[in-house]
Amino acid sequence: MSVSASSKPRVRFAPSPTGYLHVGGARTALFNWLFAKHEGGTLLLRVEDTDVERNRPELVEGILDSLRWLGIEWDEGPYFQSQRLGLYRAAAESLLASGAAYACYCQASQYAGADAGPPIEEVEDDGDLEKSADARKSFRRSACSCVDLTPEERAQKNTAGEPYAIRCRVPKSGVSKFEDAVFGPREVQNEEIEDFVLLRSNGLPTYQLSVVVDDIDMRISHVIRGADHLSNTPKQVLIYQGLGEKPPIFAHVPLILGPDRTRLSKRHGATSVTSYVEEGFLPEAFRNFLALLGWSPGEDLEYLPTPELVARFSLGGVSRTNAVFDRAKLEWYNAQYLQKMPIDELLPHVEAQLRMAKIWQDEWGGEQRDWFARTVDLVRARTRLLPDFTTWARAFFTDDFEYESDATEKFWKDEKVPVLLDKLANALEALPDWNHDACDQALRQLAAAEGVKAGLLINATRVAIVGRAVAPPLFDTMVALGRDRVVTRIRRALLTLKK
Repeated sequence: MSVSASSKPRVRFAPSPTGYLHVGGARTALFNWLFAKHEGGTLLLRVEDTDVERNRPELVEGILDSLRWLGIEWDEGPYFQSQRLGLYRAAAESLLASGAAYACYCQASQYAGADAGPPIEEVEDDGDLEKSADARKSFRRSACSCVDLTPEERAQKNTAGEPYAIRCRVPKSGVSKFEDAVFGPREVQNEEIEDFVLLRSNGLPTYQLSVVVDDIDMRISHVIRGADHLSNTPKQVLIYQGLGEKPPIFAHVPLILGPDRTRLSKRHGATSVTSYVEEGFLPEAFRNFLALLGWSPGEDLEYLPTPELVARFSLGGVSRTNAVFDRAKLEWYNAQYLQKMPIDELLPHVEAQLRMAKIWQDEWGGEQRDWFARTVDLVRARTRLLPDFTTWARAFFTDDFEYESDATEKFWKDEKVPVLLDKLANALEALPDWNHDACDQALRQLAAAEGVKAGLLINATRVAIVGRAVAPPLFDTMVALGRDRVVTRIRRALLTLKK
């Protein structure tokens, strides 16, 4: 679906600060962002923070940080629903005045407390599929008796100061229908929709009301959100109609499931974007992986850098089938980006990792930047996650590293190794030139002269200079480390061997 130049789309991402940014929420934000970028439209960020019992305001900045890490830049906002309560109350009163809604007094009279929300048989369907099955079954109920109160009875209750909630007056017949850009035409029999609460008696709006009022006020043209909100949409269409407004274009994207085909949750592992940031995934790889969870570019493509994602994205490519979160596939994407992305784009990520490990040296960002770039380029072919640069590749950036016990037991066990390493250190120190071929020749000549296989000396030297049995090619590693560091490390290894 394309949007004409005269009507650029306005979309929104609207997280609730009840937890960290979930993978599913991140994918929704990404789809909105890609759509807006592709169509030259506008992305708004709206924080839905009216749930006073579940909100954790301190999480707002964490959600924003996760979006920034993903590279999702919003054009307007963030707007906070808690600062817009007057708009929702005015809309509810307008619906009440027009007859599209009615005052419900039974909540306050039958249930104790401040009426923070509807009673259990009137639980608001806010799209949370984690609710119990019993609660979800309760959505279908008989109409509230307050709908039949006479004007005189209502006036009497108002005069008595009885608090009331405002409910939508759902037609007893007919259908509520809408066109979905992903799932096609949808309709629900009105008799299956309860007279749902719009405004609670404490003056706080329900999700159904606030989302519609905001989308109208913010001129949202397309609502792109998870398929778990499909059940909300008929109710929201009724509110649009009651307010005399045309609904936006809806596009409900498939859910993200775990490998067992149940909804992705903590039992499947990390579900928040923050966790993947901490593990050392690249945002570019995470974007690519997320984009293909429920969307296809129309060709058998996997490696899609962000500019290409923007160029290809369309709602027509969104699947109706739920997507499966495959951790192994995500790691594959990360390895692909570590190996393929332009080195200048990778260096800042590696620098940040080295800084966290407290082994960064400022000269690597200045006069030794070329060395830093060459070294990262050498190492990255064997990396899967960013922490690899400070774990197994640590020896490329600091002398403070340890020898792997398995490597020393395997490659230093030959009694000739100490003598060979001592002679190699002297030969390398005397080389007139320090390059790949010179180091190669010096080692092989020594091995031939001592009557041993070159492999014995290659493996023993690798352990001596990087502490590991597996690393990038030895002579490339030696060039990257430099003569002084290589010779010094070989002699340090000799001290260990003599203990």
